Amino acid sequence: MNGVWTVLSGMLQGLGRAQFFLVSILGAIPAALLRPRLLAQQVYAVGVMSLIIIVISGSFVGMVLALQGYRTLVDFGAAESLGVFVAIVIVRELGPVVTALLFAGRAGSALAAEIGLMRATDQLSGMEMMAVDPIKRVIAPRFLAGVIAMPLLAMIFALMAIGVAGGHAVGVDLLGVDDGAYWSQIHAKLHWDDIRDSLIKSVVFGAAVSWIAVYQGYHAAPTSEGVSRATTSTVVVSSLAILALDFILTAFMFR
Repeated sequence: MNGVWTVLSGMLQGLGRAQFFLVSILGAIPAALLRPRLLAQQVYAVGVMSLIIIVISGSFVGMVLALQGYRTLVDFGAAESLGVFVAIVIVRELGPVVTALLFAGRAGSALAAEIGLMRATDQLSGMEMMAVDPIKRVIAPRFLAGVIAMPLLAMIFALMAIGVAGGHAVGVDLLGVDDGAYWSQIHAKLHWDDIRDSLIKSVVFGAAVSWIAVYQGYHAAPTSEGVSRATTSTVVVSSLAILALDFILTAFMFR
């Protein structure tokens, strides 16, 4: 019992420190906005460098959904609804969630490792000695870049028809679903509310992953093992946070 309370107490203390750290980051965001070139570099590093994996994954997710959806819909004589099935599942759910999981694995781990190496090589301590706040100079731009990049990547995955095009390639070109019915059903059934909810989820997921990544990197032990542990923790905690937040947001959006 004592061990359980010790673990629970440690988790609560860590959560409290993370919240204070988030407040510090939010206070440093105005200073980060005054450095647009640095912010653009970070958006490129966490966003553009993750684009290829997002595009490829989006295509294959759409293909798999088309294959699985067709097998079910054709039994009910509703194969023409394959397009709306693929689009709604991707836009509402898989677009923001899969993008966030890939973002955590690619960009989140890179952020944690980069900041952790700065800690291990005393670069952050050197900034403090020179009266440069590392929260404003290092942490806030990277956090803000993640919040900006994640919705853009989710839009490419879900809203710019990458996944839907993958479903089209399988459903129309391979399985013989009518091309006009595929797109007209999407146009008729996909509403602005679905797009809005997807964007809200992607912004929340981006903030959560970026927050976890910069926190883990900044508080990493200044050793190679500490950096490795921070990188692993970033991916694990971010993945769990994404799935938990997805349940909470979905419950509120579709209650």
